[in-house]
Amino acid sequence: AGSVAAAANVSGTVDAGFGAEAVLPYLAVPLLTAALRRRPTEGAALLGVAAVAMVIGGVIVQYSESIITQPGYLAAGGQWLVLGAIVTFAADTMRQLMAPAENKPQPYAEATRLLTQLRSVARSLPGATLDPGGISEHLLEELRVVAPGHRAAVLSASGGGRLVVLAQTGAERVDWEVTLDADSAIADAWASQQPQTASRSQARSHQGGEASSLVVPLVAGVRTIGLVILEADVPSAYPSAVIARVTEVTGPAALRLEAALLFDEVRSLATNEERQRLAREIHDGVAQELVMVGYGIDNAQATLPEGADETAEELRTLRGEVTRVITELRLSLFELRSEVDRNGGLAAAIAEYARTLGTSAGLRVHFTFDESTARLPAATEAELLRIAQEAITNARKHAGASNLWVTCTVDPPYAEIEVSDDGKGFADDRPDGRYGLAIMAERAERIRGRLEIRPRHPSGTTVAVVLGTSARRDSVRDSVSAPEGE
Repeated sequence: AGSVAAAANVSGTVDAGFGAEAVLPYLAVPLLTAALRRRPTEGAALLGVAAVAMVIGGVIVQYSESIITQPGYLAAGGQWLVLGAIVTFAADTMRQLMAPAENKPQPYAEATRLLTQLRSVARSLPGATLDPGGISEHLLEELRVVAPGHRAAVLSASGGGRLVVLAQTGAERVDWEVTLDADSAIADAWASQQPQTASRSQARSHQGGEASSLVVPLVAGVRTIGLVILEADVPSAYPSAVIARVTEVTGPAALRLEAALLFDEVRSLATNEERQRLAREIHDGVAQELVMVGYGIDNAQATLPEGADETAEELRTLRGEVTRVITELRLSLFELRSEVDRNGGLAAAIAEYARTLGTSAGLRVHFTFDESTARLPAATEAELLRIAQEAITNARKHAGASNLWVTCTVDPPYAEIEVSDDGKGFADDRPDGRYGLAIMAERAERIRGRLEIRPRHPSGTTVAVVLGTSARRDSVRDSVSAPEGE
């Protein structure tokens, strides 16, 4: 730029800055290249070098006087510096706007990374380590040493402004306050993320009298993921020193519980998605093909010549078998798609399934429900539903029964599902060897429950799954007996 300006000044034909202005676009090319190649530092360095070169060139190149004193030279140099800065900024901005995906990880790549980490963690940790119920029970055992009391529980969120009981201790089962919109220390601790004390019990089933309550939130990061409730039937049982010791124990436990809850949720989502996928595959695949086979048999029956009675009978038998298989597939699809509704509850889901299968098999179904307003964890409810479905299906397929009795008792963290029939019972002395019963036992073990199989007097079989210890002694059972299809 200095040389061009000097030449123009000597000729006297044009202003000293004209020649420099002619080459300004070409001088901006290095800055544009640096910005597009994600080298803003290099662009800034080029601007600095250009400014220094302009000054040095103006001092060295002399005629009648230093060229740096010429107005055209200063204007050309200043224009070049300003234009170069604008080009660098504009090019860098355009690159960021046109290629945002390059700066952020792709969703699938990020999901793959997180799932890989989850798989590694799941393989390296023992199974009970990622069990919310087991972690909660261990936490209560630790707190029993720090702050002795008469009752204790660990609660976690379940959606809809309600809490679920993960574990509890005490002489009797307790009907805890599980709503977060009530005027209670539970709601205050959840909202404030600070320990709360009260001079009354946080249990709706408490009979009155003196009581002290301590509610400590389980906070992981900035989220409240659960609560610990400690109660003693004496006044002022939880001074500040005890509260400090309790929070020291609950702090690390909150992170462990959050990891277990997240793992449980991911596992439930994956299981439900796989069940839905299988249902779609069956419906769109083998179910449709069997329907076409049935139509083909019907067409063959219609075109049989007279006198082919034996062939007609065989086709009728075959058509009946195809119809039976299609019915079984439809019931399997219904089972795969059945889930515990967030608003309906476990008993409603079991009743719907038993009613549907009872109608298809001509069974008279009797229901007995005792369901608390509190809910079990979603993963636990799902496993109990699958166990009940398998027991009801076994009774329909193999028992040859006329009546089916379904009993559902839910009093978190306790639950008991019992399915009985008046059929022929088991043909051998080792029912646990059957595949369906083995699956039920595995599901019960997964939620730390136990499966019980026993004969029913005078005939039939009873299959029960029990979770936790016995229900509250003050529980009032609401029994409903419904005939077939009702």
